[in-house]
Amino acid sequence: MAAQETVDHKYVYDFAEGNKDLKDLLGGKGANLAEMTNLGLPVPPGFTITTEACKAYLATGREPDGLADQIAAHLDALERGMGRRLGDPDDPLLVSVRSGAKFSMPGMMETVLNVGLNDRSVVGLSAQAGGNDRFAWDSYRRLIQMFGKTVCDVPGEEFEHALDEAKRAKGTTNDLDLDADDLRGLVDAYKKIFAKHTGREFPQEPREQLDLAVRAVFESWNAERAIVYRRQERIPADLGTAVNVVAMVFGNLGPDSGTGVAFTRDPASGAQGIYGDYLANAQGEDVVAGIRNTVPLQELERIDKTSYDELLDYMARLEEHYRDLCDIEFTIERGKLWMLQTRVGKRTAAAAFVIAGQLVDEGLIELDEALHRVNGAQLAQLMFPRFRLDHEFEPVAKGVGASPGAASGKVVFSSDRAVELAAEGESVILVRRETNPDDLNGMIAAKGILTSRGGKTSHAAVVARGMGKTCVSGADELDVNVPQRRFTVAGKTVTEGDVISIDGTTGKVYLGEVPVMPSEVVQYFEGTLDAEQSDDPLVRAVHRIMTHADQRRRLAVRTNADTAEDAARARRFGAGGIGLCRTEHMFLGDRRELVERLILARSDEERDAALGALLPLQRADFVDIFKAMDGLPVTVRLIDPPLHEFLPPLEQLAVNVAVAQERGEDVAKEEALLAAVRRMHEENPMLGLRGVRLGLVIPGLFAMQVRAIAEAAVAVVRDGGSAFPEIMVPLVGAVQELETVRAEAEKIIAEVVGDSGVEVLIGTMIEVPRAALTAGQIAEAAEFFSFGTNDLTQMGWGFSRDDVEAAFFWRYLELGIFGISPFESIDAEGVGRLVRIAAEEGRAARPGLKLGVCGEHGGDPDSVHFFHSVGLDYVSCSPFRVPVARLEAGRAAIETAGSDSR
Repeated sequence: MAAQETVDHKYVYDFAEGNKDLKDLLGGKGANLAEMTNLGLPVPPGFTITTEACKAYLATGREPDGLADQIAAHLDALERGMGRRLGDPDDPLLVSVRSGAKFSMPGMMETVLNVGLNDRSVVGLSAQAGGNDRFAWDSYRRLIQMFGKTVCDVPGEEFEHALDEAKRAKGTTNDLDLDADDLRGLVDAYKKIFAKHTGREFPQEPREQLDLAVRAVFESWNAERAIVYRRQERIPADLGTAVNVVAMVFGNLGPDSGTGVAFTRDPASGAQGIYGDYLANAQGEDVVAGIRNTVPLQELERIDKTSYDELLDYMARLEEHYRDLCDIEFTIERGKLWMLQTRVGKRTAAAAFVIAGQLVDEGLIELDEALHRVNGAQLAQLMFPRFRLDHEFEPVAKGVGASPGAASGKVVFSSDRAVELAAEGESVILVRRETNPDDLNGMIAAKGILTSRGGKTSHAAVVARGMGKTCVSGADELDVNVPQRRFTVAGKTVTEGDVISIDGTTGKVYLGEVPVMPSEVVQYFEGTLDAEQSDDPLVRAVHRIMTHADQRRRLAVRTNADTAEDAARARRFGAGGIGLCRTEHMFLGDRRELVERLILARSDEERDAALGALLPLQRADFVDIFKAMDGLPVTVRLIDPPLHEFLPPLEQLAVNVAVAQERGEDVAKEEALLAAVRRMHEENPMLGLRGVRLGLVIPGLFAMQVRAIAEAAVAVVRDGGSAFPEIMVPLVGAVQELETVRAEAEKIIAEVVGDSGVEVLIGTMIEVPRAALTAGQIAEAAEFFSFGTNDLTQMGWGFSRDDVEAAFFWRYLELGIFGISPFESIDAEGVGRLVRIAAEEGRAARPGLKLGVCGEHGGDPDSVHFFHSVGLDYVSCSPFRVPVARLEAGRAAIETAGSDSR
């Protein structure tokens, strides 16, 4: 039976059995180790325990049946292949135990190196290394430290304190200066720390070490930092992680050994060349942890030219094979190069666009694939401002530009403080000697990250690039004192709360806040920078990919704009019309008094006078907007104000009247106003007298707006322009409401447009759930639907969007009830289903029904893909999100085409 179970439930794969397409099963690391093995690259032998084993373990709290036997069988094969046994006292095999989920989660889960070392095998390891006692005891102390922290939750800082004490006793700050006797003493100190916190001696049985390490990697999938990272990166929580057990190769054997990370192109800019870090006489964790400053990868040519040349050959082969930027980890053991990992590398937004264009030029990918490899979130990052630098701003330090961007904020020295201040609305820069996975919450909260150690491949750099955060690493001129919450540089002391600015492109650090200017990408969209003439590879790449996205997309992209200025800007950004012109925004400021008079009018004369004053103002507004969008459609939403936005606050008005009465002042006018406000006061204005309800209750209000729209369109056309107005009736829940408004509007339009040739469409917003569910009826009276997904989400969930985000959304996100706020990205299962029902039933009743969306979901990348799948005709969003929507509409089209072809 056991043998049959092993066959039916294969939980362990040798590297030679897998390939890069098995990431769901083997995780990214395991699949790519298998792929490199199959390509004939020098990969240390090993095996992968699948994500299925992890999920089974997490579901039951124990290893699945057959797993232990399969591990034993593969370990036996590994031992026979290596000619060594795990933890053998005389000639030990040591292994690393490393996590590897489907999607890269750098530093979020666990790794344990040197598994198999104990008090006896450390002697054998020394002999194996030619009597190198220092190497053996250094490897043993690393095992106890990593195993204690990872497997047994021993506080990592206790090991760090013991290491610092050993260095102080030696009179050094460099761990390489510790000799074998120093490290032997450090091992004893580590063992005592381990015993104090666990109540047991450090385990000496090699197989027990291996089994406990595997379980720790499984459990790290649900560690807090891994959960936080998954939510940040929108990685599904049910994937699990694979575990890779790999024969150890050693970069800490002396000056002819080392470890490093290489990129086949610059992950920050996309430039072609040799990029990476190398650290002699070190293990891999030393590089990514940033605890020692590395040397540039080019230095390896001088240190070990043979390994350097081999590495460049393997890098070229891997990039051609994967057809993308590759991130590679390697170790050199006494002149022998070993490849420890490769993956498609995380890159900045700028690098993503540049590399995609380069790969097209090199014939490795097509333009469709280039479009697929970039996304709207990256494009949005490229539109952020950059520093405006002049002679007044001299940098005080320079590190490695690890993740581009311009960030200014108050200095903080702990992750908790970053979270605290960010929650208060402050911009912060997290400053550390080096970051570690426990700093993730602070890195998410901060505007930027600054470290005094590490390079482009340190933890801070890799995680920041993945999140799109500005990062400068390895600014070693900074003397960072975390306990005292300060750093010193160039003779100056910067304390917590002081403002600094960091440039993630140049690596420069400035004191104070540096002003910003528009990015080159925004200048390109604004039309002030000609992509064809530009020598900026990023601008050229963005232009090329955006052009292809526009050619491929089916969805039109409009904008939400209430002024001619916004309309003109959106048109420069590529908007194909206005999908939402909110007329209530035109009644604020100086016009508020007129609206107040209209709402509070007690007679027809008072109401007509207010409407008469508003008509020419509205007409002028629409003339300007139609001119700005000459030739493009403009959807005008009739006024939809919650009344409290236009009336004086009841409480404040009551206080003012009471105070005036106490002083004996004449308050007859104020008392009349107070009585009117009390009469119209609503407990919940968002569900009260607004939208179509207001238009039906206040005679002439919608009629005035319809007349202003029609007259403006006719005026523009008679001046030689073009106008394509679409009148949208808000908050309709029943077809009878729309029919009533439409009947009045059609009479006015017919009277105004005459023989001008102006055509005016009349439609409605679908923002009330009942409207979505009765869309077939409503479509009989509507020529278009525009989904108001903000209100549809609010009413569908029963949330007040003005209140709930601060009140409890943080808790819902924390508990995993939301992966992201439903006001930020469309709730496809719930609110999205209402959209789908309305679209299908509306078009069934009126086949030519035009469908769009005008909530801010129209500029959200994931939502754009959903709206494409539903079959909408256009999305509409704020002007600065128009390029993002254009890009994502193109991506949605090619992904649908790819899915159909499969």
